[in-house]
Amino acid sequence: MSEPAEQRYIIDKTVFYPALILLFGAIFLLLLVPEKGSDPFAGLQALIVDTASWFYVFIAGLVSVVVIGLAISRYGDIKLGPDHSEPEYSYGSWFSMLFAAGIGIGLMFYGIAEPVMHFLSPPTGPGGTPAAATEAIQISYFHWGFTAWAIYAVVAMILAYFAYRHDLPLTLRSAFYPLIGERIHGPVGAAVDIFAVICTTCGISVSLGLGVLQINTGFNYLFGLPIDVWVQVGLIFATMALATASVILGLDSGIKRLSEINVVLAVMLLLLILLTGPTALLLAGTLQNFGAYVAGLVPRTLDMYVYEPTEWFGGWTIFYWGWWISWAPFVGVFVARISKGRTIREFLVGVTVVPTLFICLWMGVLGGSALDVITNQGFVELGTAVQENPAVGLFRFLEFLPATELLSVISLLMIVIFFVTSADSGAMVLNMLSANGVDNTPALQRSIWTFVIALAASLLLWGGGLQALQTATIASALPFAVATLGAMWGFGRALVVDGAKRKAHSIHTPPTMAAEGWRDRLNLLLDYPDQATVRVFQRDAVVPAMQSFANALADKGVVANVTVDDSEVIARLIVSHGEEVNFVYEVRARSLPLPDVSLGVARNDRDRQDRFFRAEVHLAEGGQDYDVMGWTEEQLIVDILNQYEDHLHFLHIQRH
Repeated sequence: MSEPAEQRYIIDKTVFYPALILLFGAIFLLLLVPEKGSDPFAGLQALIVDTASWFYVFIAGLVSVVVIGLAISRYGDIKLGPDHSEPEYSYGSWFSMLFAAGIGIGLMFYGIAEPVMHFLSPPTGPGGTPAAATEAIQISYFHWGFTAWAIYAVVAMILAYFAYRHDLPLTLRSAFYPLIGERIHGPVGAAVDIFAVICTTCGISVSLGLGVLQINTGFNYLFGLPIDVWVQVGLIFATMALATASVILGLDSGIKRLSEINVVLAVMLLLLILLTGPTALLLAGTLQNFGAYVAGLVPRTLDMYVYEPTEWFGGWTIFYWGWWISWAPFVGVFVARISKGRTIREFLVGVTVVPTLFICLWMGVLGGSALDVITNQGFVELGTAVQENPAVGLFRFLEFLPATELLSVISLLMIVIFFVTSADSGAMVLNMLSANGVDNTPALQRSIWTFVIALAASLLLWGGGLQALQTATIASALPFAVATLGAMWGFGRALVVDGAKRKAHSIHTPPTMAAEGWRDRLNLLLDYPDQATVRVFQRDAVVPAMQSFANALADKGVVANVTVDDSEVIARLIVSHGEEVNFVYEVRARSLPLPDVSLGVARNDRDRQDRFFRAEVHLAEGGQDYDVMGWTEEQLIVDILNQYEDHLHFLHIQRH
């Protein structure tokens, strides 16, 4: 007797073991030479800044154009999944999980620190001026806003499209299917996923290493806990234990719930800071800076300080573009996992516009409050503290507000939860990358990756290799950026084919029913069949119709097969076209609620009186939203013929 799917260990050995060997081999190499370990990577990053900055800027601009173009195009109506699929999560849960995986810890770490540092050391001109204050907020919007999320969105969209619409594994290799075809299932595909595992683990380890510095600072501020590397290692394993519990609970009960809690806490903290600070000034400044950010998005994106060179550009903007690109495999897989059933337009707007609006409000309120404390209230020591140690910036800032301890406790709790959600979402993605896209593996298998992340982050923190790995991770963004260009090109080709198929599809009038059959039709309409009735209909009418059509095709030398899935109550006809796209026609039993519950009273012999079943037609691209229950064999054959005619027209369009 076979085990249930969720109880079986599913490990892609071509990815799992090589990735772990290469990952820890690189970490131990860094630890052997901690003082000089960062030199080669720092040199590589400097070389990239000098010679390839334009390419990072080009990628950032291109993905922004792609996102806007697709969102307003006719392709925006295509779903990330079959046409009949619906989103698995509500908007609230979906947005909450986006923040949990994407930028949670970063917003807590840099929400105060980045505006202050840009204010004191702007890219050009003197620091500490009103002009520097305005530019500091807008630069923070720029680095954390639309462009960053556009990079995430493009990768996630490509992965979700091929995973849910073309039934490929939800791993990074699937993004390159249009380029390398079936080779994604061989060594080339395994190499892509190994690269994704290493980049994801390194990126998360660096992020959590920075996050634990802020947690340690918070505990030191509130409870006097020493700031020490061994304390930080202990905090990593303590919080990773919470992450392991979340991983065991699963996506819905773990990551989803924690993400929703943290969004509530974030809104609460935001409102408290807004209301206890100069509210009118903060709102006016946020709105003004947002307008300037939107108006200047294009020139700022393309501004590379060519005629006014500055190290600031490489240390900040190029660093961020590299960081977002290097995180794209991790965030892309996670966002794709929670986005099945959304249209491309809905997905792109949700993943880019909504987070950007929240980030601008967050940076505007927190950053604006910090600048007000420094400039208008005269507490310049806050700026000095942030420049010396960015991790302490948030807690030092809260000292200048009422209810400091309450705000500090909320902030510390948020940091811990963001730490946990980043770790468990990362563990889920790493498990999927090493299990051929499957995420419902046993709890122990999923928990292995929380331990791997904790061990990697602790070793790097203890051995002083965190900075080297951070630099290496940014450098790894260059090859992935090149690969992303190819993935976007392949995705565009697939989308054009999909659009051609939708264009070839015509609306057919259902085959007519004889006038004297209206009573039978009314009886069928009000009977509301159960699943067993649909199964009998498939056996007596649908399968014979499909078989007759298949036999007629066989006479013409066309291969067609009819299969029946009794467990799912699906009758399926597949017409093979060799190297071309096959024709698929299915009739599936679909459960729906009764339109009027009172209609189910007479169905006292049914187990579920509040639901009924339809026999719906599905094509390769998904459900077609019409019911053929009660149709005659001849009517079914006519419908199959109509759909097949559309498919042949689509093949004609694709060739020409």
